Amino acid sequence: MDQHPSTQPIRIGIVGYGNLGRGVEAAIARNPDMRVAGIYTRRAPAQLKVQGADVPVHHMDELAGHQGQLDVLILCGGSKDDLPEQSPQLAARFNLVDSFDTHARIPEHFAAVDAAARAGQTTALISAGWDPGMFSLNRLMGEALLPEGATYTFWGKGLSQGHSDAIRRVPGVAGGVQYTIPIEAAVQQVRSGTRPELTTREKHRRECFVVLADGADAEAVRRQIVEMPHYFDQYDTTVNFISAEELAREHSTMPHGGFVIRSGNTSDGVQQVIEYGLTLGSNPEFTASVLVAYARAVHRLHAAGQHGCKTVFDVPPGLLSPRSAAELRADLL
Repeated sequence: MDQHPSTQPIRIGIVGYGNLGRGVEAAIARNPDMRVAGIYTRRAPAQLKVQGADVPVHHMDELAGHQGQLDVLILCGGSKDDLPEQSPQLAARFNLVDSFDTHARIPEHFAAVDAAARAGQTTALISAGWDPGMFSLNRLMGEALLPEGATYTFWGKGLSQGHSDAIRRVPGVAGGVQYTIPIEAAVQQVRSGTRPELTTREKHRRECFVVLADGADAEAVRRQIVEMPHYFDQYDTTVNFISAEELAREHSTMPHGGFVIRSGNTSDGVQQVIEYGLTLGSNPEFTASVLVAYARAVHRLHAAGQHGCKTVFDVPPGLLSPRSAAELRADLL
């Protein structure tokens, strides 16, 4: 498919305006072939302080009436409650991109969105971001290029929003964050090409910074955190108690990152190792940048008559770029 950059900016609707929605608005400001045509929120629109002075803000209830005024929606809600409902519902009327990241539920989410998008003759791409998303592509590439081998994914060092939220729900916690940290010895083992079998505890550890509520028992709080099923019980977890001032001063940003490593053999005794890594100053801002690039691709796929649900596996890389196919061949190939 040979892409042709449009002379008219792609009209983007941002659905939800938390950390991710703000990141999407910032990313679009750096992409001249796009503009924010509207921000849609469940809050009172007048309460939102958006970055663009001329960006219209609407209540979510108005979105259905704006069909035909928006080229692509970027959905910035959560994977637990928002996207399973919003993505299929909106795909019936709009082209869209979402960042659904509950890995085990991606097949059923795909099926629901695909049915809606095919019925509505729209194009919808799910699970864009860095994992799922960029890391997914690199896992695929690693397996395709080195069919005999093993793939390893490490996350961090980074602030985990889901685990931080779990900490804050523990009785006696007034505030807190959690960092996922790869264990360096495990990373080096994998990079060496030895293909170790690693347990969850051997690959990552978790470090928590917690502000205690007045009168709370520190040991009781620590025990509830480190024994929490599914979140912390399978990891070596450290709990550090700090002041609210230190939490605000030292832990207000959302860095993250990680590695995908494929280790394999191309013949007997010949090892090859592929590594892709990210070091992110802001998890939501980078995720937003990925969503924006895929919104461009969705706009082009729809123009080419490719309807239904897509994932990052279905998109030719050239469609992510604002540059023409000829420019990409001349400059990047």
